[in-house]
Amino acid sequence: MTTRRSFIKTTSLASAALFIKPGKLNFNHSYIGLQLYTVRDAMQKDPGATLAKVAQIGYNSVEAATYTGSEKFYGMDAKAFAALIKQNGLILPSSHYRLGEDQDNGKDVMGTMLHDWDKAVNDAKTVGVKYMVCAWLSPAERGNIDHFKLLAERLNKAGETCKKAGIQLCYHNHDFEFIKDNDQLPYDILLNNTDKNLVNFESDLYWMSKAGHDPVEIFNAHPGRFPLWHIKDMDNTPQHSFTEVGNGTIDFKRIFKSADKAGLKYFFVEQDITPGDPFDSITKSIAYIKHNLI
Repeated sequence: MTTRRSFIKTTSLASAALFIKPGKLNFNHSYIGLQLYTVRDAMQKDPGATLAKVAQIGYNSVEAATYTGSEKFYGMDAKAFAALIKQNGLILPSSHYRLGEDQDNGKDVMGTMLHDWDKAVNDAKTVGVKYMVCAWLSPAERGNIDHFKLLAERLNKAGETCKKAGIQLCYHNHDFEFIKDNDQLPYDILLNNTDKNLVNFESDLYWMSKAGHDPVEIFNAHPGRFPLWHIKDMDNTPQHSFTEVGNGTIDFKRIFKSADKAGLKYFFVEQDITPGDPFDSITKSIAYIKHNLI
């Protein structure tokens, strides 16, 4: 008798087998990932049903985004969330975290790089995470170039804790890291002042492109330091808004040719804002990826 659980597992494995195209790229492109922030409202209401729907659409890898503050994965402890991920035939190679300079009502925010990081790392290891990612800096956490040099030191320190647990720390960019201060780019400061053995990067291809920088040139300048990518497209309007992969102006085919140079291991579809049902958008994105990128 075929159970729901066995059906999901079987179809996920079959889908993964279809994605493998020997000789095209060296990274593990049997996995197509989704950053769960894209379906955040659904995850808040019913994580189990949401993950099942994500798997049914064809994704077999997800990236989490809610640990900071709650020190829970979508309301669950690490063991419970790991079980739910496995039940739906998914893997969780990566999860997002915050720096922790900001306070909440005058109190330090736990589960951040600066506060209770040891617990965050232990929980990440329990749930099977391979990459812990500093996801975003608030305006107050950005500051000037000197503040980004301090951030590089903090990333190195947090990366040491991760490395002891067999986890790689990464930093996820937006566009503000490409705004010059004293004729220097904050992103260059982070690349040049972090230890490549302790800190790598999750490249958000949309934000790099919107900032006017070519991801391929960045990969060529710092080969092997970009094991994670976020892929989302940029529409052809003056606002350069988010859109589904393949529906905009970013040349993903060209960028994916540099996957090996970048050191890519996993990529995740992310669409911060969708025009309608986010499940419709992620369905369009995965269809393009399957037919054009892997």
